[in-house]
Amino acid sequence: MSSASASPSPQRQNGNNASGSTHQSTIGDANETVMEARSEKSVDNPSAHHHAQEPADTPASSSLKPRWWENKSLEEKPTDGIYGWAVVVSGCLMLMFSMGCVNSYGAYQTYYHLNQFPDEAVSTLAWIGTLQFAVMSLFGIVAGVMCERLDTRLVSFSGGLIMGISLVIASFCDGAVWKLILTQGIVFSIGAALVFIPAMSVPTQWFTNRRALAVGVVVAGSGIGGLWLTPATQGMIDNLGTRWALRITGIITFAVVSVSSLFMRNRLHVPAREKIIDFSLLRDIRFIYLFFGLICGVTGYFTPFFLLPSFAIQKIGKSESFGNNLITIINAASIIGRIGTGQLAPVLGGINTMAGCTFVASLSILVLWLPFESTGTVIACAIVYGLFCGGIISLLPVVLSNLWGVQRISTIIGLLYIANFMGGMIGAPSSGAIVDNVGHGINFKPAIAFSGVFMLAASLFFFILRFSADRRLFAKA
Repeated sequence: MSSASASPSPQRQNGNNASGSTHQSTIGDANETVMEARSEKSVDNPSAHHHAQEPADTPASSSLKPRWWENKSLEEKPTDGIYGWAVVVSGCLMLMFSMGCVNSYGAYQTYYHLNQFPDEAVSTLAWIGTLQFAVMSLFGIVAGVMCERLDTRLVSFSGGLIMGISLVIASFCDGAVWKLILTQGIVFSIGAALVFIPAMSVPTQWFTNRRALAVGVVVAGSGIGGLWLTPATQGMIDNLGTRWALRITGIITFAVVSVSSLFMRNRLHVPAREKIIDFSLLRDIRFIYLFFGLICGVTGYFTPFFLLPSFAIQKIGKSESFGNNLITIINAASIIGRIGTGQLAPVLGGINTMAGCTFVASLSILVLWLPFESTGTVIACAIVYGLFCGGIISLLPVVLSNLWGVQRISTIIGLLYIANFMGGMIGAPSSGAIVDNVGHGINFKPAIAFSGVFMLAASLFFFILRFSADRRLFAKA
């Protein structure tokens, strides 16, 4: 009896072995099924392996220890809350001065040409404004990496400090154009990039349901800045001269950006990667479509801003004030358009909205501006173009967060701004050269067609991106 109770019977032992082997076989089959499913998913989605290694957009997104400037409790704060809107207002103010100063450079260029440097070619003076946008876009890569590895509040504060100091120093550089190119052009743009990237990327972390609207409000700051900074700059130049105009603008810019930077806190803890720049995105076909779409879009984007006033003056016979008012109309309409696209994106999808806005903007150039030379069509073009051209800028963070998540959005935006740099260096100089060489200074139609065709090509790239992300015809992508 004792031996029977001490050792199990052969039947029971065999049964346990059979049960154990069956259980192990089931686990093995399940593991093989999971591995096959993951393999198939990685084949269907080229970036699936890349996403699998990134933290999820949840409070438990990272188990790593936060860095000294990071507050882990911020991840517990709800999205779409009051602090998120404080971030949005701060981002709007930061874009108001970074992009607003870029948009208001035309007032300085006119004064430089007529009074300060009358013997310099206009094209030489134009390089200051061209480099402002180009260097800001190119330095966006560095700014994106800094936002990932440093406190975004420190990054944006440093950008405001650089912007303010560069403008103050430029006020003492009225003896040579190259000094203004260095200070007002290049150094200012480096600071503007350090302000622009956090302002575009941080608000996306604080919103889920109203992310598109929040980004639209932030980007509207550039249009608001263009509305009031240009006439304000012109008034300061007329009454005080360029020296004090630069000094006052620099001091105000630093003051506003430094206060706004206090709210630019990351909600999510993103561990820094070993690679400074993640070039694995270049193997993602969706990124390629978006990259070339941005090159085409930015190439055609600035032509109406530069040529529409001259077109109204030379071809329709309007006054100089009427031509400048057309830019005001575009800026005012862009404020409405950028906020409106933020409302449409959750309904139609970010890529759908961006592609549609770019397509309508191209039609406003090719249908309303190209064939006609009348006051009504020029005003209509300014309104329609202003309402829809901003979609390519305001919806970019929304599209990126939908495709790749919000964790790496700073570095992705910085990488994509290489496309903006390329488009900016191609678009505005080429439009002016086409008017001078092809149109002999009086025929604007080749340059108008150049702008419209590139905007149309951008919309086609975005539509291809849309079906690459989701092949369903009526999907909200």
